[in-house]
Amino acid sequence: MDRPHILLVEDEIHLARGICFNLEQEDYRVSHVESGEEALERLAYDRFALIILDVMLPGMDGFELCSKVREADTRVPVLMLTARSEEGDRITGLASGADDYLTKPFSLSEFLLRVKGMLRRSSWYLPEPIEEGYRFGENEVFLLSYRARTAQGEIDLTDLEVRMLMLLFQREGEAVSRSELLERVWGYANDVETRTLDNFIVRFRKYFEQEPGNPVYFQTVRGVGYRFSRR
Repeated sequence: MDRPHILLVEDEIHLARGICFNLEQEDYRVSHVESGEEALERLAYDRFALIILDVMLPGMDGFELCSKVREADTRVPVLMLTARSEEGDRITGLASGADDYLTKPFSLSEFLLRVKGMLRRSSWYLPEPIEEGYRFGENEVFLLSYRARTAQGEIDLTDLEVRMLMLLFQREGEAVSRSELLERVWGYANDVETRTLDNFIVRFRKYFEQEPGNPVYFQTVRGVGYRFSRR
């Protein structure tokens, strides 16, 4: 089996060398570039199983790079590394198309866990033959073609967005626990704490709800998780 090929976009050389070394020790192939411009050049002719990118890059920053990556490929997993701890910056990263983020400094074990989970998801996942157009309200979601029509217009969906929507649609009307969502969509163990899940729900509400602050379809079930209701 081919080793998963990872693209690392990081301009801090010492950090990049450490990341590359540890990923290679896990039997991954790693290509390293130092800027967003170099990353786009590589992506024009090479395919990767995962992209790891820093927010603070010379020239084009990680947010802009992630948006450009998503324009070309909605499915490749993207892990964002950021020294910024503010919630707004994290939401900006996820809104630009990142699937997950880690705030520097991070532990090696947590980093490798995230990488392993993201690669495992993308290797075993195949979309189920669910109806092509899933309608609710003014929205229509096309899971097999990774797109949706909403009141704001047509949008492309990322791989993780499709996985999460598929699970919620399959369990329509049921409260799905945070731990199940994290395990089945992200591949995390039950005891992992992350706000990534909550930020994805915020993203869905912006896409699909008429009033994101008063959601109808993507509901919070206090103390449990979330519920999708087509109504």
